[in-house]
Amino acid sequence: MFIEVFVITVEKRFGDKMVKAKFNLKHKEVLDTFLLDMPFVKPGKMYGHPAYYVGGKLFASLYMEGVCVKVPESLKKELLKKDGIIPFEPMGRKMREWVQINRTNSEDYLKDKEIFEKSLEFVASIANITLKKK
Repeated sequence: MFIEVFVITVEKRFGDKMVKAKFNLKHKEVLDTFLLDMPFVKPGKMYGHPAYYVGGKLFASLYMEGVCVKVPESLKKELLKKDGIIPFEPMGRKMREWVQINRTNSEDYLKDKEIFEKSLEFVASIANITLKKK
């Protein structure tokens, strides 16, 4: 079986350095199918990477081979016990409330929808946005 992977590289200035933003375009296509249907979610960019915002605050972004999401510290500890989920450490910098979900098959992100929903709820609460349950 042949799996086609579209990796996009974008150069972006970060301070005095040029940083290459790498991400999997297929991952973005899958994430768009459900994240953009969630209340208050807006697409955007984070240092050249496709990203998702609620109330102007970042809650998820494609990054390298995976997707990073902001979650409460207690949930982070739980998620790090699962396969394919690691601490999010861009350029070696540890991020307190962030994890990176790495899936080889882009469609597997559909199984992580609950994680994205919890991330959205967490960041919406920080932005003082009340999400209505459907």
